[in-house]
Amino acid sequence: MSDEVEIDQEVYDRLIGEGKNERIARAKAKAAAVRKSKIAEGQSLGPRSAEENAKALEEFRASAGGGGVATKTAAPADAGGAAGGRLTPEQRAARVAASLGNGGSEPASLGVPTSSDHTHRLLALVPPAGIQQVQSKQMDKVYTWPHLLLVEFVALLAAGSLLLIASFFLDAPLGSLANPNEVPAINKAPWYFMGLQELLRYFHPMVAGVTLPGVFVVALLAAPYVDKNPSAHPENRKVANMAFTFFLAFWGLLVIIGSFLRGAGYEFVWPWVEGLGFTL
Repeated sequence: MSDEVEIDQEVYDRLIGEGKNERIARAKAKAAAVRKSKIAEGQSLGPRSAEENAKALEEFRASAGGGGVATKTAAPADAGGAAGGRLTPEQRAARVAASLGNGGSEPASLGVPTSSDHTHRLLALVPPAGIQQVQSKQMDKVYTWPHLLLVEFVALLAAGSLLLIASFFLDAPLGSLANPNEVPAINKAPWYFMGLQELLRYFHPMVAGVTLPGVFVVALLAAPYVDKNPSAHPENRKVANMAFTFFLAFWGLLVIIGSFLRGAGYEFVWPWVEGLGFTL
């Protein structure tokens, strides 16, 4: 039916010039043409007055065949103009007109004025799933505080307590002043540097003291970019476990050999033959 209505060409051209969609511009132009035709015929575009509502209600009662107010259940029974107790198109139109308070375009109870200056649209009901992100699976992430820092603080307390107990029971003197005239038979670095001293036994000082430690530091910095596994569970970190196990076994072996299997002149000896050449 809306296709038979001529559009208001002036309104259509103005909306197209403003960049509106052609479909929206055509619909608004048709609505403007309908308003102009109603104004030309003397019809009111605003809400009905109380007298007009009362008159429409009386016409509906008269067409329904009774003097009482029709209800949803009684209206089909009171209407006698259609077969099977249904309302005729004229009765249905009168009933809808009586239930509306602004010319049959919007319910009067809403109190929304309908004029040429107002445009009303229906909003689509957006389901909650469209605006809410629901995560069905828990991500393998935790907050830094308190989950990470609390565990690290407890580990710090445990390591400090162990070091305090070891320093109480183990005697680790600094020794006497260095005397260049008295060179000790066994000159060894502290245990935490024993791995480097053992490497010096096999390689050139430049290789053992600079190149190999530099390669290890670079590999340690590149580890997060090589192993991108985000899991925090040890059983899922195969590459990290293998790398750490290899380093621990390699460095631990160097420390053990340098501490217990090196004697006078830093030569290889068996500890049960010449004794244990190791002091704290």
